[in-house]
Amino acid sequence: MNRSDNEVAVITGGSAGLGLALATSLIDKGWSVVTDARDADRLHAALPGSARVTTLSGDVRDLDHQDAIAAAVARHGRLDLLVHNASELGPMLPLAEVPESLFSRVLETNLLAPLTLTQRLLPYLIASRGTLIGISSDAAVEHYPTWGTYAASKAALDHLILTLGEENGIRAYAVDPGDMRTAMHQDAFPGEDISDRPLPESVVPHLLALLAGDEPTGRYRATDLAPTGATR
Repeated sequence: MNRSDNEVAVITGGSAGLGLALATSLIDKGWSVVTDARDADRLHAALPGSARVTTLSGDVRDLDHQDAIAAAVARHGRLDLLVHNASELGPMLPLAEVPESLFSRVLETNLLAPLTLTQRLLPYLIASRGTLIGISSDAAVEHYPTWGTYAASKAALDHLILTLGEENGIRAYAVDPGDMRTAMHQDAFPGEDISDRPLPESVVPHLLALLAGDEPTGRYRATDLAPTGATR
């Protein structure tokens, strides 16, 4: 997947975890990457400035911040990949106990922000016949106690991503990366040792295989996608 024509990706939530791992890999392969995070210091430490990376600090829910992302894409003049990776876990409570305000906040981050950002960037994706990816979860299709808020947002995100693909003739994928050793996963299991979970970097080859392949629009588990160069 080494590129010579300077393909451009937008990856939300690029300061850590899967977002950082994917951004780093694409940059190494010659892509230009626009990415963001709420914590400016952490973002800039993770991805020091270079000709191939644009880092924007801000909240993906904020429409002015989305405009800044769109302006960065406009400067490149193209967009080949949009990955909605930024996510909020929300309250780990039974749904009967979740305050409406907290449920709404999770939906704003995990569902509404991906919709409005995609709307801004869609003309570029269509022009390049690009790829739209939403990072999902097994919680979107399973029913785990106390995970309902996050799960509902991811189930809705799956539907949003795949519908956008069908409506606009672009490749669109909802991808369940599986459990990973990330800060958000640790937050879901406070006090527990999650060192047995795979690192986010282990998921990246599966995502690259999806980008390089010709899989139809749909929902996929990363572990079901053979890494580039491997056989299924």
